[in-house]
Amino acid sequence: MIHEECGVFGIWQAKSGPVAQMAYTGLFALQHRGQEAAGIALSDRGVFRHHKDVGLVSEVFAKDELDRLGEGNIAVGHVRYSTSGNPGRSNAQPIVVRHGKGNMAVCHNGNLVNSTLLREKLEQKGCIFHTTSDTEVISYLLTQERLESGSIEEALERVMDRIDGAYSLVVMSPTKLLAARDPRGFRPLCIGHLPNGGFAAASESCALDAVGARLERELEPGEIVVVSREGVSSIRSHCLQSTRALCVFEYIYFARPDSVIEGCTVHDARRCAGKLLAAAHPVDADVIIGVPDSGLDAAIGFSAASGIPYDVGLVKNKYVGRTFIAPSQELREQMVRNKLNPIRRVIEGKRVVLLDDSIVRGTTIAQLIHIIRETGAKEVHVRISAPPFLHPCYYGTDIDSEENLIAARHSVEETAAFIGADTLGYLSVEDAKKIPGQMGCGLCTACFDGCYPTQVPRDAGKNRFEQPLF
Repeated sequence: MIHEECGVFGIWQAKSGPVAQMAYTGLFALQHRGQEAAGIALSDRGVFRHHKDVGLVSEVFAKDELDRLGEGNIAVGHVRYSTSGNPGRSNAQPIVVRHGKGNMAVCHNGNLVNSTLLREKLEQKGCIFHTTSDTEVISYLLTQERLESGSIEEALERVMDRIDGAYSLVVMSPTKLLAARDPRGFRPLCIGHLPNGGFAAASESCALDAVGARLERELEPGEIVVVSREGVSSIRSHCLQSTRALCVFEYIYFARPDSVIEGCTVHDARRCAGKLLAAAHPVDADVIIGVPDSGLDAAIGFSAASGIPYDVGLVKNKYVGRTFIAPSQELREQMVRNKLNPIRRVIEGKRVVLLDDSIVRGTTIAQLIHIIRETGAKEVHVRISAPPFLHPCYYGTDIDSEENLIAARHSVEETAAFIGADTLGYLSVEDAKKIPGQMGCGLCTACFDGCYPTQVPRDAGKNRFEQPLF
């Protein structure tokens, strides 16, 4: 299973109010992007308060924790899945810094490709790191530049000259909210108007909807948006410097179906993927079912294009939270059963087309196919709404080794045999680039075709900053 990366949220309003509660609401809407840790920092007329910990948003922020944060006029928040650094509390965000010119809080979605080199240089200058994530590299650079700059936005502009890779940032100073997107636009970031005249920034528009904000637009790749009492301003010095490379997996899996990214609703993109799959890999079957949740929209699209009826064949237990790596095959299958339960009436005696968003190692879908066959399916034909994973991702998706990618080591036919499918069909890379429609935005498909938009980092392991034990 591919894990989500992170979600960021920021809010600014002219008057003090319950911004922590609003940040909580925004993060709750972004919970699908990360379930390992969550945090919120707020500014109350320049006084910073923050809380973060491991767990879901609802676990980290019981009511008393929100009450302790109190009211303010600016807040930033973060939900995390660790694609760089360990999943402990020390790596939870926001990262809050107190420096000679005031306070600052940083939230980051994405991965830098030059973080190892930057960290080594900072350590040589005496910087002491307390986390093992590349976000602290950004915070150190931003602190250094802020001490030599006239404003936080000028400092951030200088930092963007030094960092490379994927980053969507929200940054809070005592009086300003900043949102910034890397020059290639790997990760989404949008901004919207609040009914009271304030502004909110978020990884996805669904978080703006949750707090009652009206989506204004996506940030341009390379753009910095600054919100303060002086109004809203845009700094575009880093725009149009690089070819756009929005992660196509935002449409295929990461984002919520109701989010709008670069003008395209994620639901529509996934339905399009299903229709393209039906044209490329037709099959005679009786029913189409999707793997909840990200396979459902593609299944609907496949049905519409093929004429094969769609039905709900798998029910997801909404109360199954974070899971662990089970020590035995029996327990692994039990975990799948606890999460997804088949509906026998839909499956028994049928030729089934099973739609899912991806295959990584192949073990989870193999267990699911086994369960579907036990339920009485005559045939199981698997269709995947993404191309085969062949290469690691360096930009914030948890795909860090070709050794664990079944498609990198086996043919389609071999993979089908391994997972127990009668047939297997993937979306092509060419079709994957078509699913957002005519949005006019370049997409990153490096994990599928190996065409990386940046230089490949020399040391890209998830735990590359962890210290060895002696």
